[in-house]
Amino acid sequence: MHRVVVIGARGYTGAELLPLLHRHPDFELSAVSSASAAGQLVSTHVRGLPGCELVFSEIRPAALARLKPDACVLALPNGLAAAYVEALDAGSPATVVVDLSADHRFDPAWAYGQPERFANQLSGASRIANPGCYATGGQLALAPMLDSLVGMPAIFGVSGYSGAGKTPSPKNDPDVLKDNLLPYALVDHIHEKEISHHIGRDVRFMPHVAPFFRGITLSVAAEVRQATTEKALMERYREYYSGFPLVEVREGIPEVRQVRGRHQVLVGGFAVSENNPGRVSLVVVLDNLLKGAATQAIQNLNLAFSLDSMKGLDIRMGEPS
Repeated sequence: MHRVVVIGARGYTGAELLPLLHRHPDFELSAVSSASAAGQLVSTHVRGLPGCELVFSEIRPAALARLKPDACVLALPNGLAAAYVEALDAGSPATVVVDLSADHRFDPAWAYGQPERFANQLSGASRIANPGCYATGGQLALAPMLDSLVGMPAIFGVSGYSGAGKTPSPKNDPDVLKDNLLPYALVDHIHEKEISHHIGRDVRFMPHVAPFFRGITLSVAAEVRQATTEKALMERYREYYSGFPLVEVREGIPEVRQVRGRHQVLVGGFAVSENNPGRVSLVVVLDNLLKGAATQAIQNLNLAFSLDSMKGLDIRMGEPS
């Protein structure tokens, strides 16, 4: 069993990640850090942990290094990972680190944790940057046609308000969001930069937040070099993702409620302009807390320890579509 420590587990992502680690046949959840809940049973705050006797503790960087865990998941806000990584580099360099924040997504010394595109780099990696939720969907939407794209793709994204975290703001205020759709950061969003960086070309990304709690829908508009058809485009995506059980390609337009509480990404709604058959559109939906965060972290831990990327993930889980 590989011992895993989670730092910063009181957020929405932590509540999804801890049960996955608790049930995993090859990982042992050995410590969970939260300064605000130190001394309290983890299971009183997080559902899905039957038999778990762990209590939250406040684990500072030096103490984490002394624990020498086999793996550590950093579930901290952006900008706070450095002290923990430095302590592990100095005192426990063999510890596998998966950083859920954006702090290392542009660092070439870290493997970028998108299994459908970079599994070879992730196998045996010890420093892994988990992708952002919007960035996960955006890249999976564009990857199968990267070799034929022309111009700048545009991505219109809508997320549930869990994507804004627990710290109060207009983006997670039910009163602000009621009967509303809130656009924000319409240029230079961090996930626009992340998508552009990891696909090797600029994209436009326009994020919005909606009054539902979890899930993301991305409508993508792009132009390809040669004329295509909806059938040909769908077959291209099915072939590209045929070996990846967490990406399901569908004929119709996928909906957010179909991925709520599920590990899968759904890709569909393929459309081609009659007037210009090089202009294409498609829709991608995913659960921002699972495949957009916790599920992908489990996949990355699996690959780091040379396990099957699907180990410990039940694709039947979640609410029915």
